[in-house]
Amino acid sequence: MSNLKFILSGGGTGGHIYPAIAIANELKNRYPDAEFLFVGAKDRMEMEKVPNAGYNIKGLWISGIQRKLTFTNLMFPFKLLSSLWKSRSIIKRFKPDVVIGTGGFASGPLLKMANSKNIPTLIQEQNSYAGITNKWLADKANKICVAYDHMEKYFPAEKIIKTGNPVRQDIKDLDSKRAEGIDHFELDETRKTVLVLGGSLGAKRINELIANHAKDFEETGVNVIWQTGKLYYEQYKTLEENKRLQVKEYINRMDLAYSVADIIISRAGAGSVSELCIVGKPVILIPSPNVAENHQMKNAMALAVEEACLIMKESEMEEQFKRQFINLLEDEAMQAKLSENIKKLARPNATIDIVNEIEQLINHSA
Repeated sequence: MSNLKFILSGGGTGGHIYPAIAIANELKNRYPDAEFLFVGAKDRMEMEKVPNAGYNIKGLWISGIQRKLTFTNLMFPFKLLSSLWKSRSIIKRFKPDVVIGTGGFASGPLLKMANSKNIPTLIQEQNSYAGITNKWLADKANKICVAYDHMEKYFPAEKIIKTGNPVRQDIKDLDSKRAEGIDHFELDETRKTVLVLGGSLGAKRINELIANHAKDFEETGVNVIWQTGKLYYEQYKTLEENKRLQVKEYINRMDLAYSVADIIISRAGAGSVSELCIVGKPVILIPSPNVAENHQMKNAMALAVEEACLIMKESEMEEQFKRQFINLLEDEAMQAKLSENIKKLARPNATIDIVNEIEQLINHSA
């Protein structure tokens, strides 16, 4: 077989970018001589994150549609035509064997043009509520890899394969890393540790919540590792008065942070939820209400119906947080139940399973 060529497209948010990178890494492990090209949206985070991961990327002039009439909306038809034309040129020059989309607006025109050239395509949907781009692409895609049940309401049932979402591989076997994690964060190992996550940029309302309840954490005697995100670090770093409350702009060793956590407070993005299932710790999810179709709440509810997490709405968290947190902290049986149930939902081999599906496309078209 001649050297294979893959184009991957996904971007706008880390939830689309990191799955694409994980898939590319697994393909590279299997086909060291393969060529890879990413396609993203100009001026979005993939233009930085993908080169940092060691892959080339080309940018399209594309963006989403706003919910109100704006100049950006008026420009959308022109951006779409421009992106379709450039995608056609990219595909013609690169000649990919398979094109893979992980969501985000840039993947739309690219996979549309790949379909028009009869190039096999696979899309990967991270959320329990399908994104608009993937719904647009579904009819022509060869395979659709999903992370949740009941996705046939969005996609043709015969194309769906439930694989789960790609996650970082270093979060497996966390128990063996706990001692290293305690040393890394200089923790008092006699105390329970709470890990607070709001994403790489940060979550404004979660940060406000943690700041408002800093005294409660102190009174309960827990360690707190709090990732504020880069937008909010300067605002909250002064609260780090001792090693019991650690304020981090970004946590580079998430594997070690997960290994020491006894309770996790997090947003409910698809990637985060998939990681938390593998981590298997008791978790309080605070879904962002500022996302399309409230999909974070849907992701969280998919766990809650299995008694695998606790959920707090942003609108209710100030009045509920102290009671719910302390109840969980003091209830060892509840912690054990949440941990056991969330582990049952884990799909640690998702990346491998997705690449197995890509291999089938290669073999079928050979």
